[in-house]
Amino acid sequence: MRAYDIVIVGGGPAGLAAAVAAKKAGAGDILILERDREMGGILNQCIHNGFGLHTFQEELTGPEYAGRFLAMARQLGIPCEIDTMVLEIGSDKVVTAMNHKKGMFRIRAGAVILAMGCRERARGALQIPGYRPAGIFSAGTAQRLVNMEGYMPGREVVILGSGDIGLIMARRMTLEGAKVKVVAERLPYCGGLQRNVVQCLEDYGIPLKLCHTVVDIRGRERLEGVTLARVDESGRPIPGTEEDYACDTLLLSVGLIPENELSRSMGVEMDRITAGPVVNESLETNIPGVFACGNVLHVHDLVDYVSEEAARAGENAARFVRGLLPECEGAVSVVAGRGVRYCVPGRIDITRMAERLPVRFRVDRIYKEALLTVRCDGKLVLHKRKKMIKPGEMEEILLPREKCLAQSGLRSIVIAVEEG
Repeated sequence: MRAYDIVIVGGGPAGLAAAVAAKKAGAGDILILERDREMGGILNQCIHNGFGLHTFQEELTGPEYAGRFLAMARQLGIPCEIDTMVLEIGSDKVVTAMNHKKGMFRIRAGAVILAMGCRERARGALQIPGYRPAGIFSAGTAQRLVNMEGYMPGREVVILGSGDIGLIMARRMTLEGAKVKVVAERLPYCGGLQRNVVQCLEDYGIPLKLCHTVVDIRGRERLEGVTLARVDESGRPIPGTEEDYACDTLLLSVGLIPENELSRSMGVEMDRITAGPVVNESLETNIPGVFACGNVLHVHDLVDYVSEEAARAGENAARFVRGLLPECEGAVSVVAGRGVRYCVPGRIDITRMAERLPVRFRVDRIYKEALLTVRCDGKLVLHKRKKMIKPGEMEEILLPREKCLAQSGLRSIVIAVEEG
C-alpha cells in the first residue's frame, strides 16, 4: 500500500489551493484525487470573469483562475490522479479509490483533506407537480452544456431560484440568443450576490420576482410552459396569483449541497445547518488528521475565500504530519446567536488559534443598519457595524486571540446580529 503524507480528495479550487499551501509548508508526498477528467472543478465551466480580485488582485475567468493554481501545483511537483473515484476513507485514513488504469487501489495517508465541493439541489427536492418532460435542467448542468459541450438547452427560458449560478446563466443564455422571461425566487430576498443581480439581470432587463415559485409544469415530451404563483410567509402558494409562462426550458438554481457522503461514512461529525463537517480553528474535523475546506465545509460565495480557507487547511495538515500541530487542550464552542444561521469554525482551541482567526457565517434574513456582536460567555468583546447584511453574502469577523485568552474559563463564543 503506497503511503503519502497528505491525500487531498478533490482537485477543484479548494483541493489545489490546499495542496500548494501544504507543499510550501513543508509537507512531503502529496496526492490529489479528482473524479473528473481534468483538474479545476467547477471553475472550468465558469468562463465569465470576476474571479481572483482578492487572491491575485486582478480579474480572471474561472479557467484562468484554476490555471494559476494548476501551474503552481505542477511547479511544486504535486501529482494528481484524474478520472479517479474515491470509494471510502477509513477512520485510520486509509483511502480506497479506483480508476481505469489501476483498478481498485488503497492509499495510506498521514493526513486527509476533504475538498469534494458541492452539488446542486435537484427537482425531486422541490415537490413541483407535473410530468417530467425534457427541458428541465439544473443551472450548473446548463452552464456546462453551453460553455463546455457547445449545446444550447433551449430558447425560451424561465429560471427558478436566484442563486449565483442561476443569475449568471440568465445573462449567459441571453448572450447566446435565448429569451429569459423571468427569474423567480421563493424567498423575499435574492439568494445571490448583489453584483450579479445588477450585472446579470438589471443590465439585461430580466425581471426578478421575489416570493414566487413554480406550481405547475406543462408538457409531456418537451416542456411547454410553467405556472408561477406568489407564496405567503410560510412558502405556500396563494390561490389566485398564478401566472402562466410559455417556455421550452426551466433552469433550477435552488441551492447547493456539500458532497459529504464520504465524510459521513468515515464518522466525521456533521453540522445540521451547513450539511458540512464541524471543524475547529485549524479546520480539523473530530477525526485527528482529517481536515475540510471549501464548499464541502460550507457553501461560499467567492472562490477567493475558498482558496484562502483551503490554504489554511493545507498549512495545518502539513503541520499535523510534521508533528508541529499541538494536541487540542480543550475546545470552546462557537455559537450562532440571534440572526446568524451558522458559524465556521464551530469550535476553537484558543491555545492553537491564530492571532486573528477568521470566523465566517451567514445571516437568516436581510438586516439594515446592523451591529454584529461577539460575546465571550455573555461579555461583549467585539462589534462591527454594517449598513446592510444579506443571506446571499457570507460575512466574516476576525476573532482576536488575546481577547479570548483574557476570558478565564471561557465556555462559549456567541456571534449575533442586532438591528437598528
